[in-house]
Amino acid sequence: MTHLTIRNADHILTMNDHREELRGADIHLSDGQITAIGHDLPVQGEVVEATGCVVTPGLVNTHHHLYQSLTRAVPGGQDALLFGWLQTLYPIWSRFDPEAFFVSAQVGLAELALSGCSLSSDHLYLFPNGGRLDDTIAAAAEIGMRFHPTRGAMSIGESDGGLPPDHLVEQEADILEDCIRVIDAHHDSSEGSMCRVGVAPCSPFSVSRELMRDAAVLARDKGVMLHTHLAENDEDIAYSLEKFGCRPGQYAEDLGWTGPDVWHAHCVKLDGEEIDLFARSRTGVAHCPCSNCRLGSGIAPLRPMRDAGVKVGLGVDGSASNDSGNLMAEARQAMLLQRVARGADAMSAREALEIATRGGAEVLGRSDCGQLAVGKRADIAIWDVRGVESAGSWDPAALLLAGPQKVRHLFVEGRQIVRDYQIASLDLPRVLERQRALALQLAE
Repeated sequence: MTHLTIRNADHILTMNDHREELRGADIHLSDGQITAIGHDLPVQGEVVEATGCVVTPGLVNTHHHLYQSLTRAVPGGQDALLFGWLQTLYPIWSRFDPEAFFVSAQVGLAELALSGCSLSSDHLYLFPNGGRLDDTIAAAAEIGMRFHPTRGAMSIGESDGGLPPDHLVEQEADILEDCIRVIDAHHDSSEGSMCRVGVAPCSPFSVSRELMRDAAVLARDKGVMLHTHLAENDEDIAYSLEKFGCRPGQYAEDLGWTGPDVWHAHCVKLDGEEIDLFARSRTGVAHCPCSNCRLGSGIAPLRPMRDAGVKVGLGVDGSASNDSGNLMAEARQAMLLQRVARGADAMSAREALEIATRGGAEVLGRSDCGQLAVGKRADIAIWDVRGVESAGSWDPAALLLAGPQKVRHLFVEGRQIVRDYQIASLDLPRVLERQRALALQLAE
């Protein structure tokens, strides 16, 4: 058995059912699980000193497009709304190949890990030149991240009234067949699973009603979760009203896309009835505040959603619409935007951190993650609060107010992924060199 003791943490923010916060306490890990939390625990196995540190659950990212880390800050898309931004980038993404998907996922996941993220979803919905979801799954396994990839898809091209170019869409029968293949090859539903697969047609403006309905049936037959984009901005709402004669919430409900096994990205423009629908049905939301700001989509009604009981987690979204993959920065932005929209007392630092940990785990159906409690998985982030970012802070546990935003140590399933601010499981400088070369090729 592999044992490890995290010792003398200044603060432990458990996010457990009682939201306990401990001072000067220890944590025992054994074979990927938390086996004890308390004061003056006997040392077992390797010791990690946490004096001067705040310990939290690993953060959970509920929405990402990892491939986009190769297309940050692309000219022509920097100042566009969602639809124009997509139309700028589709031609570039069509030149990706399996290596591009693999390397961009390595970089995106490493960036997340350095921000304290231990579990990430991914939404990959285009597969040019032989690319497959398997490429990103291999990258996550190499780094050691807990992963929830989703097999996305686009089936309606420009010639049929959709947004993507025709050469990036797939036949719907092929999409469903590959969903089955990927689930059978990679999905692990067991507790402590390192990889669960979801089914994720891209959006209402890039797939048919029939594919949405068939995808929901397939996912429930296979016992996997469903994910898509919904109600992202005013253009999205206008498209739904014009093409479907209803708002996105009704469209989702009519096609079987509500329930505890469903989570939708963005949901910036949900109205009160849609919020109530999501709360009743236990449908989850991936809130992506930085991307929503970058694309001018608006401020999502996070406070009303939380008050109604909607499950909400955070997502960094793609690096082409965020330019960063820092989940601590995302949590801070979520808190600040709610305060801008609704007043300084609209969201506390601790609530935003809860959304980034336990909240995200609940959205992804991971009751075994997102909190520090005996029997839960050993996904643990250790934040050193002795640096300049936190100097003079009266409440170091309020990480989102006074930093830091980079994790000192990160454990996933009890294995150390980040050690002293560096990725421990990957030769990151070598990968970044290859990433730069691939980005230059795309730019040329």
